[in-house]
Amino acid sequence: MIPLLDTHQHLMYPDALPYSWSAKLPALAGQAFTLDDYKRLTEGLGIVGTLFMEVAVDDDQWRDEAPFLAQKAADPQSGILGRVASIRPEVDEGYDEELARADCLGIVGFRRILHVVDDAVSQSETYRANVRKIGAAGKVVDVVFQARQLPLAAQLISACPDTVFVLDLCGVPDVAGGGLDPWRDDLAAVAALPNVNCKMSGSLAYCE
Repeated sequence: MIPLLDTHQHLMYPDALPYSWSAKLPALAGQAFTLDDYKRLTEGLGIVGTLFMEVAVDDDQWRDEAPFLAQKAADPQSGILGRVASIRPEVDEGYDEELARADCLGIVGFRRILHVVDDAVSQSETYRANVRKIGAAGKVVDVVFQARQLPLAAQLISACPDTVFVLDLCGVPDVAGGGLDPWRDDLAAVAALPNVNCKMSGSLAYCE
């Protein structure tokens, strides 16, 4: 069996962290999905390590997720090899401190979900300057843009040429609804940029 690295592992601990967004999804509302749950679900599939991906903890506690997961990852049996943590590049206050603690918390990258905020957020110079700091620190930036926002993604990635980006979820195409245009052309424009990669995780969900 080929050894696999899961690069998009989500874990949820509602007893420790708030995930208000999950209330809109009956299958997830108030439900935990712990490291033990993950191990049971993936047993025998050849996964030899994981990269934890932040899970959109509520704004008033988003900073608590990284140290909480660092404690889980401290167990050698956890299989967690690194974390992609939440961050808020649009806010200068406390930003440098968040970057400074990355190495001690095992953070290899950062993510800001951008379809839940105003489109102007990723276009500000404050946002872009702070994203460039992530690249200068040797960390990767994961971004979540919906299909209609892919031109904004291209602008952001172009403005930060020394930062490596990962576009999550293929830009969220509406496969089930047949909405593949202009997604195809917009994704091709993003793909032409030299400092971006694409992650396929979650793509099959759009086919339902």
